[in-house]
Amino acid sequence: MIGAVLAPFTFGLSFFLLGMYAMRTGFQNLAGKRMADWLARFTRTPVHSFWVGLLSTFVLQSSSAVTVLTIGLTHAGMIGFAQTVGIILGTNVGTTVTTELIALRLESFAVPMLLVGVAMWLLPHRLPRCIGLVIAGFGLIFLGIDTMQVMAGPLQQSDTFRALFLESSHSVWLGLITGTIFTALIHSSSATTAITMGLMSHHMLSMETALAIVLGANIGTCFTAVIASFGTNAASRQVAWCHTLFNLAGALLFLPFLSQLALASAFLTDSPSMQIAHSQTIFNVICSLAALPFTRQIAAFIRWIVPDKKRTT
Repeated sequence: MIGAVLAPFTFGLSFFLLGMYAMRTGFQNLAGKRMADWLARFTRTPVHSFWVGLLSTFVLQSSSAVTVLTIGLTHAGMIGFAQTVGIILGTNVGTTVTTELIALRLESFAVPMLLVGVAMWLLPHRLPRCIGLVIAGFGLIFLGIDTMQVMAGPLQQSDTFRALFLESSHSVWLGLITGTIFTALIHSSSATTAITMGLMSHHMLSMETALAIVLGANIGTCFTAVIASFGTNAASRQVAWCHTLFNLAGALLFLPFLSQLALASAFLTDSPSMQIAHSQTIFNVICSLAALPFTRQIAAFIRWIVPDKKRTT
């Protein structure tokens, strides 16, 4: 029983994370070298910062990677903390692009995409090699999702698993904590969301529980940024904690309204996977756009929580 669940989960998650890494590497080779320049140059206003954060997250395929890069630029003095609030809001919206693509359920294209990507990567020219990495990465992601779904059968027969998720259906807090811890461990909210989609497609979770796990994943993805901020200056720590506290506040504010969020996503599509993707998009877009006009106030609040020692002495 354990082997029947652990093997497909381990291999599937490995394929997924390897695919994310390959896709991120391909995008970085295409545009990643300009990313730091974009972050430093085009963040004059909160709106500019928001779009830079959104596009950077789509290119790097990781909100954590963009936040860590932002922490590095802030520590180097290339951008000020106030400029980073818009970037953080943008990363939360940018990360939903990957989720929406995953929800399209393109598993049947996994192997062809992987083969085409590998073939392009073997070419001598840089551009097709980078594009090949991106295509192969997508193939590995969908292959990983397909592999992880194999564990659904044994899990459905597990009395322990049924009891656990029966309990979580009565408490969305358990789903929130599960999503937070698991994402912090594997450093990928997209992987957590993909696993949740797989369980939902087999009707093993209630929609409210699934959405709570996704909200928890939004919190857990901040763990990487917090670690990256250790040993840096106050402005860099402010970036990390701004990201963490914003995602935490958004999740806690939306937690009582998961039923309404589920109804809104069900109105848009009948597919459970697409409902999760749309719910995450709705949640992140609403939170980010609602906060965008108040970036100065948010920055002042974070400075109050994480003060600059030079200013307080």
